[in-house]
Amino acid sequence: MKTIIFATNNQHKINEIKFIVGSQYQIVSLKDAGIDIDIPEPYDTLKENAFAKSSTIYKLTQQNCFSEDTGLFVEALTGEPGVRSARYAGEENDPLKNMEKLLKNLVAETNRSAQFITVISLILDGVAYLFEGVCRGLIIDAPKGTNGFGYDPIFIPDGAEKTFAEMTNQEKSLFSHRQKATAKLVAFLSQNWKLPSLN
Repeated sequence: MKTIIFATNNQHKINEIKFIVGSQYQIVSLKDAGIDIDIPEPYDTLKENAFAKSSTIYKLTQQNCFSEDTGLFVEALTGEPGVRSARYAGEENDPLKNMEKLLKNLVAETNRSAQFITVISLILDGVAYLFEGVCRGLIIDAPKGTNGFGYDPIFIPDGAEKTFAEMTNQEKSLFSHRQKATAKLVAFLSQNWKLPSLN
């Protein structure tokens, strides 16, 4: 089985990506690869932050790898929290505080439209590629559900009646931004990642 490094320390994302990929590839986390670094995400776009992570790990290991960056973009807040989604309420990256701040900022708003965007940055044999997945939906007034992570308890995707946090992994994968981006990644790898020649 082909092995690829997933450049993240977020166990929730590792679990979700592994569920999506299944047995097609062996996904190796930074921890599993023996890499103990926290890669900064200083840029203003998901694409730049995702590439910063994948390029850092590729330079360090010279192994095929990918990373992802995800943001929640709320229409009434002109795109907030966006690229700062994980640290919306502070650098401690506290999901509950992030949700509290978002809901407080939306109290007077009737427009609850939002979208999750995931960008995956792949480096395969030294060449960089990008894949994007988008999930549109609505922000509800109070958290519901205990599954998922991040803003999942307050986000209902279009076409669903439950929040991401009320869904099983299988249900979430029908709508998920991360699923859409990862499906593009897997399709690309199946077409372009060839075993080295024995000649």
